[in-house]
Amino acid sequence: MIAASPAGSGRSVGGAWHVHGVVLPEEQPRDLWIDDGRVVEGPVAGARELDRHCWVLPGFVDAHCHIGLGPQGAVSIGDARQQARTDRDAGTLLVRDAGSPIDTHLFDNEPDLPRLIRAGRHIARPRRYLRGFAVEIEPEQLIDEVDRQARRSDGWVKLVGDWIDRGTGDLAPLWEPAIAARAIGRAHELGCRVTAHCFGEQSVAELVGAGIDCIEHGTGVSPAVIDEMARRQVAMVPTLVNIENFPAIADSGQARYPRYAQHMRKLYHGHLDRMRAAREAGVPLYAGTDAGGTIHHGRIGDEIVALGQLGDAQFALGAASWRSRGWLGAPGLGVGESADLVIFDADPRPDLRVCRRPCAVMLRGRLRSR
Repeated sequence: MIAASPAGSGRSVGGAWHVHGVVLPEEQPRDLWIDDGRVVEGPVAGARELDRHCWVLPGFVDAHCHIGLGPQGAVSIGDARQQARTDRDAGTLLVRDAGSPIDTHLFDNEPDLPRLIRAGRHIARPRRYLRGFAVEIEPEQLIDEVDRQARRSDGWVKLVGDWIDRGTGDLAPLWEPAIAARAIGRAHELGCRVTAHCFGEQSVAELVGAGIDCIEHGTGVSPAVIDEMARRQVAMVPTLVNIENFPAIADSGQARYPRYAQHMRKLYHGHLDRMRAAREAGVPLYAGTDAGGTIHHGRIGDEIVALGQLGDAQFALGAASWRSRGWLGAPGLGVGESADLVIFDADPRPDLRVCRRPCAVMLRGRLRSR
């Protein structure tokens, strides 16, 4: 059994460890030696044994997550800390925080919390996004705001690409393609990548044409846009657990915005076929739960199960682990790298539902049991 603290104790155990198991995506068992928080050459004298046959993955990545965001906007630092802990205990050890109204940099000094890659605040136009979520600006201010958020971020900027336009009663882009292209260019000059929330067809087509690096949700991608994303290797984070809310969102808007409601239902009913087409074309797809707002934290296992609808288990697991870490420039489990790993007592490949309940997670070489 795993020699760590009792489940629910809230404690973690550091020191030297010896893990023997199948380290995915490899096929054969091997030894992992861990000391002083890192993977090292072994053996290590006095290392504690994890004496079970186990399966190990580099720590899960939630590439679309909002630490510090709740249904009404910003939450307290204490609540944000608890969100991060919930994600950690589910196996998410690296978060790309795709927009947060609070500054979570103090968490960088808390070794029991997941590593964060921040995108600053969402950038939207007034009355064109959820109240309290974004910094709201006029189009002529976009380049300056991108500059500001880029300097506050960890190499990413997040735009709201489309939202309901109350005048037309349907989804519509927030930014003209020319101003979006200049803003994306400014972010690139600063060494930042840009991503955008896009539900509908027009915004994703225009922003891919404007040079964006990543698309969130992407339910409106057309075959032509998919081909261009594949050609340029524009990534997509589909957030499948969030898309499951589209029918309820449509129902809530039916009375006031029937055109919008119909559009959201159409996007929902075709989304799996579009995502499969994107994967088959070679668009890089990564796991993201959209936790924060109305989505509960700790749902990376659900997102992995959902991604299994688009491809095989190797695809789904890689989208939440080794491929996503590589995309974000994070280490794997090589010698000298941080010991951030998720441990299972069953092989998750035959049944991805195993991912919903790791038997232990190790962050920076400190082991936590469930």
